[in-house]
Amino acid sequence: MSTPANATLSFRAATACAVVSGLLYWLAFAGVDVWPLAFVAFVPLLIALQGQTPKRATQLGVIAGATMNLAGFYWLLEMLRSFSGFPTPLCLVFVVIICTYQGARVGLLGWLHARASERGWPRVPVMIGAFVASELVYPLLFPWYFAATVHGQPALTQIADLGGPIGVGVMLLVVNAAIAEPIAARLEARALDRRTLVAGAATLAFTLLYGVVRIHGVDARAAASEPLHVGIVQGNLGLMQKRTDPAEGLRRHQRLTAELRAKNVDLAVWSESSVMYSVHEKAADTFMRDNVAGRLGVATIFGAVLWRDDPDRERWFNVALATDTKGHVTSRYDKEFLLAFGEYLPFGDTFPILYKWSPNSGKFSPGTSLEPLLVPVGDKTHKVTALVCYEDILPAFTNKAVAHADPELLVNLTNDAWFGDTSEPWEHLGLAQFRAIEHRRYLVRSTNSGVSAVVDPVGRVIAKTGTFRTEAIDATVHWMRGATVYEIVGDIPWWLITVLAFAASFRRRLGAAPAKIDPIPEAVP
Repeated sequence: MSTPANATLSFRAATACAVVSGLLYWLAFAGVDVWPLAFVAFVPLLIALQGQTPKRATQLGVIAGATMNLAGFYWLLEMLRSFSGFPTPLCLVFVVIICTYQGARVGLLGWLHARASERGWPRVPVMIGAFVASELVYPLLFPWYFAATVHGQPALTQIADLGGPIGVGVMLLVVNAAIAEPIAARLEARALDRRTLVAGAATLAFTLLYGVVRIHGVDARAAASEPLHVGIVQGNLGLMQKRTDPAEGLRRHQRLTAELRAKNVDLAVWSESSVMYSVHEKAADTFMRDNVAGRLGVATIFGAVLWRDDPDRERWFNVALATDTKGHVTSRYDKEFLLAFGEYLPFGDTFPILYKWSPNSGKFSPGTSLEPLLVPVGDKTHKVTALVCYEDILPAFTNKAVAHADPELLVNLTNDAWFGDTSEPWEHLGLAQFRAIEHRRYLVRSTNSGVSAVVDPVGRVIAKTGTFRTEAIDATVHWMRGATVYEIVGDIPWWLITVLAFAASFRRRLGAAPAKIDPIPEAVP
């Protein structure tokens, strides 16, 4: 295979670098958490991409992305086996396909970088634009972002209230570019670009200084806000046990809530679909009062399954309900973003036969309202934005919900049992922590099998459970409101940079010489 004349590395060597980048990314990511590797994870790929044609750069990006996905999302195999009903070999094929598709996000980065570089645009701005575009516009089945590599380092994550997770990712990328610069300069036999080194150092210094200042200020504001004693119930029902023995699930939640009530909690939070009885929505208040929450004696938020008959078909909803101390339902939120294969089959409504082939897949309908839950505590009614399942790892969706509702607390109800005792629950928590920072509100997460947690407004986990344990925890949080920069402007700056990145990939920079891409025989790495 030939190599472009101006490539820094042969394609074989570049491929090895792409694989190394994928592995470093995975090791730094939530779940493994060797977070210092985040500062070098992109270094091999940045060097590998220099001088490559768009086709080769795309291939290298896909290789890096598929590597990080196959290593980090290995739990997809268990999920597909549990819900699709397909044999293991076929599930493994699907895992490879899904991870390769997800990894193609980095392929888009490589393509944009190579196209813009050929047209004479400077390498670091080009890489930043390509990175932003890939994180913003590439559609994913299971969303993730580079920022989650440093989820446990509050000093590095506070800039998320300015630019969300993409902002944190850009900071890390600029530092990677600075570290890569001396290596690239030597390989290319050129002078060191000191501007890149200065940009990396300045970006990291600003991030750390901003982090220290914001942590101090937010902590002070939280301490001055009205407190709330919240309890979390983790029922730890088996994946199929939730469906086959809903009475046991209800008994566990009621027993653990009684223990929390003895600790004088003001609000109890249960997990997604913790009440597995299928209830018609018109009977929801009566059923929940008489059978679920009437004797709890504490305001509660819990997950349930409601249904109704529509003219076209029967519709099922994965919902979060809020009840008062007497068990009356005060408000309801229907999950909008459904989990592929678990709650619906892609194209299943168009091709109903797919549900016959995959009998374990759900057939839920999405909700359409972002209204908050209304939670009565004491003599006040508070607004709480509920996020069900992986809605808490969707920055733009959460931003939209918070902007609409102006809540005082974020609550997430999740069931990660279908992924087994893997790294997935820890990855999910690491991704979710950024919602607390972006909106400077506490995030309370109750999951069926772990990790249940309380995240404070600077992203610190102040209380958490283990995985696959039946337990209840409690913590003091605070009702908080107040807009952040990210809450106001959202991803608008990143959309502008994305437009510029695509424009640079098609328009030559004024005065730039045409790139030389004549192939020569591949060199030995």
